[in-house]
Amino acid sequence: MHFEELIDRISPKLKGITHRLNGRFAFFNDEDLFQEASLHLWQDFKAGLLEDKTDSYILQGCYFHLKNHIRKAKVRNKLISLETIVNEEGVSLEETTLLQDERSARYFDDLNNKMLIEVIQNNGLTQRQKHILSFYAGGLTTREIGQRMGISHVMVVKLMNRMKNKCKKYLDNP
Repeated sequence: MHFEELIDRISPKLKGITHRLNGRFAFFNDEDLFQEASLHLWQDFKAGLLEDKTDSYILQGCYFHLKNHIRKAKVRNKLISLETIVNEEGVSLEETTLLQDERSARYFDDLNNKMLIEVIQNNGLTQRQKHILSFYAGGLTTREIGQRMGISHVMVVKLMNRMKNKCKKYLDNP
């Protein structure tokens, strides 16, 4: 069997699959998806993976390949609106201000949290409480903190409650 014969035989159904998939995703057109499926088929054909396969099996493989291709491309593509304001370089103003970027919002939250922790550590915590806070920030459990410090986990909980009470004034009055 030649590759051209295979493509001629399954093209109508493959075009139907690409048309159906394209209805849900605006960043591809039917021809893009058809070319991607053809490339996938060519690679499988050259590798000898299609020799004893039925047309329905081949079409189903193309369908799954295209769905996976669309899923991957959707993650990589960023759709913008025509109404989005952009600067001279083509970058949207939302991106340049960093206020709408989720990562930068988390960065500012993390920075504020670190500054708050520093203020709390330098004002009123005992050395023991500072150690517990650093272990807790490191992701240790209450029992692991107790083992590291040589105290019971119940004592760790009591010390954490005392720290919470000391910290409330900083959290309530930023």
